[in-house]
Amino acid sequence: MDNRKYWLWLTMVFGIGSRRIWELMSLFETPDEAYYELRSGSSAARLYGKEQEAVSSTSVEAAELVLAECAKKGIKTVSYSSEDYPPQLRHIMNPPAILYYVGDICCLTGTRTVTTVGARKASDYSLRVTDRICSELAAGGIVIVSGFAVGVDITSHLAAASQGRPTAAVLGCGVDVDYPRENFRFRDEILDAGGVFISEYPPGTAPHAGNFPKRNRILSALGRAAVVFEASEKSGSLITASLAAEQGRDVFCMPPADIFSSAYSGNAALLREGAVPFFGAEDIASVFGYGTVLYEEVRSDAYSLLDKEEPPLRVHKHRVKAASALETYISADEDEELYEVKPDTADIQLEGVQKQIADALSEGALHADVLAQRLSMDSSELMTELTEMELLGVIKALPGKIYMKSSS
Repeated sequence: MDNRKYWLWLTMVFGIGSRRIWELMSLFETPDEAYYELRSGSSAARLYGKEQEAVSSTSVEAAELVLAECAKKGIKTVSYSSEDYPPQLRHIMNPPAILYYVGDICCLTGTRTVTTVGARKASDYSLRVTDRICSELAAGGIVIVSGFAVGVDITSHLAAASQGRPTAAVLGCGVDVDYPRENFRFRDEILDAGGVFISEYPPGTAPHAGNFPKRNRILSALGRAAVVFEASEKSGSLITASLAAEQGRDVFCMPPADIFSSAYSGNAALLREGAVPFFGAEDIASVFGYGTVLYEEVRSDAYSLLDKEEPPLRVHKHRVKAASALETYISADEDEELYEVKPDTADIQLEGVQKQIADALSEGALHADVLAQRLSMDSSELMTELTEMELLGVIKALPGKIYMKSSS
């Protein structure tokens, strides 16, 4: 059943991002049940202030009109109970009831994602680091999530798009609003690379200052790890980093370029509080290494793509390929104890570049740079292939960018 109009109705009555939605939903099984019970007045739920008036005066037809307007503008919607709802958001405090988006929201499911934040007026050094780190992460198959602001945010997005990789922009306004103006011209470039623009605010919503702190809980949650490039003492990036830590994410921080500069005072504070310093993209990517909690989390989300008889065409090709290879079969023995049967990597037929890589690793473990030299490959192209092969289960990543073949 399509419950989007009922989720939207709840946001129209109780407010976008309101915790009251989830307090009330704890009393109901579905949003349509909440609608009918609250509208009929038969619910035992206690309503405060003007909530009863809002319930009575707001019809579900009003929500249907908003959805129809979205369809006219080419804006898609996904609700908390939709299949395409990003799984990273399902278990955070106060998840968005409904999201509006343009592009491919499925680029966030079954993939490694990293949230990047930093100053709008970042130094040239910080922007160079941002561009290089995000380019390498994206080339390795990691989806960059950021806030589409000037400075570090847009540098992160464009670094990913330059690699032909998807990136997700989380907005504090409607997805159809031209904000910030200096970045709007880059939207097509991001969308052409398979990216997505996301907001919990309906079309036409202006970028009010109060929207962005509320937006940050979504920004921090969509990334399975968070990276701070440059932050002053009162930077909004620190709020996002704090939310990421509360949501159980690893927080990485760029070491200050100048320990005496106030521009990096936020970086120093984060490092004192336990954020992990990074000195290369591999430091960040390591949290997704074989056997880690995030590896299993991404793999579990990838399996969800296989629940349908045929994967939807909108799903990115590289994710379908990885998910298919990672499929796990759960069987029960006579004692009904569950065990996992791993796919046989011997059945996977490699072709082209991936076969060349596998042949090279047959001689023993090699550093990625050595592989690139032997195969005369660009390092970013090689990292993409290595990532897919790791997800396929035919190779393993060892510390220090060293790779080896997996045993069958």
